[in-house]
Amino acid sequence: MASPIDITLILCDAAVADPAGKVHMLGAGWSMTGSPTNNSAIVVLLGVPWDRANLKIPLVLELCDDDGRPVNVRIGEELSAIRHAGEFEVGRPPGVAPGSTLDGAFTLSIPSLPLAPGRYQWRLTISDQIETRSFTVR
Repeated sequence: MASPIDITLILCDAAVADPAGKVHMLGAGWSMTGSPTNNSAIVVLLGVPWDRANLKIPLVLELCDDDGRPVNVRIGEELSAIRHAGEFEVGRPPGVAPGSTLDGAFTLSIPSLPLAPGRYQWRLTISDQIETRSFTVR
């Protein structure tokens, strides 16, 4: 079994990851919003163990209800799940001591969503790990 990845999810109003790996956030750390939601962003901070460096690692980020079921939102004529699937890879920079944890980060911008009042969660699945960040729509 591969070593676990340290995962942190942060909800914010806007965010961007720069080429140096830093994340710049505005309005970070909220957990309540109105409906429709404002444009927002999700920041994903990763601490990747040495033994998982230089590997392509699949991930899925999706919006779920409080029971963990995917949420479908009407976009135009269709109902659509709010979901992003991809992969990431963190390389080992020269000179880093063996066994070091390596930093990785990315952001995902989210448009305004017409969510009904209630509890929701962003669920990030990386291999067999799941991390969630809940929020309430008033």
